[in-house]
Amino acid sequence: MANHKSALKRIRQTKTRTLHNRYYAKTMRNAVRKLRAMTDKDEAVKLYPSIQKMLDKLAKTNIIHKNKAANLKSSLCKHIASLG
Repeated sequence: MANHKSALKRIRQTKTRTLHNRYYAKTMRNAVRKLRAMTDKDEAVKLYPSIQKMLDKLAKTNIIHKNKAANLKSSLCKHIASLG
């Protein structure tokens, strides 16, 4: 158990931040899954900018790594291009 008030506060803050980050990471994963499951190119093209924005925001706030965001955007672009 923590011996200092500051350590107890750090534990509370970490728990809150972990829940926040987990929620947004899971939301992002579900959005990526939804786009990958699409077979209609027009719908996928409409959805892509919102997912791209989400990935950029998560990378900026260090919830996901910037290279992971870049790799996901690239693979989603490739998926959309393969639809036809």
